[in-house]
This record gives sequence, structure tokens and C-alpha cells, in this order.
Amino acid sequence: MAFIDPSLAMGDVVRLARTNPAHLAGFGELAPAVSTPETAIEGRFGQLLAGALDGVNDSQLKAMDLSQRMITDPRSVNVEDVTIALADANLALSMTKAIVDRALAAYREIINIR
Repeated sequence: MAFIDPSLAMGDVVRLARTNPAHLAGFGELAPAVSTPETAIEGRFGQLLAGALDGVNDSQLKAMDLSQRMITDPRSVNVEDVTIALADANLALSMTKAIVDRALAAYREIINIR
């Protein structure tokens, strides 16, 4: 059973055969044209991740906007609103950073397993 076709080896890139359809698509492999449950899950996860990052970005922009309005026109915003927005943005950014750090640590741990 040959997993690697020598004619597909170009430099340091080797395309491997995908023997289990439950495995994720690898480097250079085209996504299936038909919507399968696996691709639906991958799409939802990507949308969930993009939505979460957009939410963090929105909270940062809102806090920055309120801070600038507080400086330019102090009577147009409440101090409590600015404080809450800044705390919300700080918490969202801290949690995102912690999640990214944990994901990178897990990736490094998987890479180091031999």
C-alpha cells in the first residue's frame, strides 16, 4: 500500500493520501466540492472563531471611541460607561490572549511528542 506517489514529491512538499475521510484536509489539498458533515463543522468553527475575534475587535473600538469622546467632549459620555467599556475590552483581549497562548502551548506539545 503506497501512501506517497514519487511523482508528486516536489522539493520539500509531499502530498499524502487521505485514507480516512474524517481527517482534516492537509496542505495543498482541495476541499471537497460537496458539503459533508465534516466540512459543515469546519465552516461553523471558522465562522465562530471569526465572530469571536470580531467581537473582541468591536469592544476595543468601542472603548477607544468612548475614550476619545471623553477627552474631546467630556459632557457627552458618562465616566461609568467609559470605565465599563475599557474593562470589557481589557477582559476580552486578556481572554483572547490566554486562549491563543494555550493553543500555541498545545501545538508545541503535540509537535514535541515523538
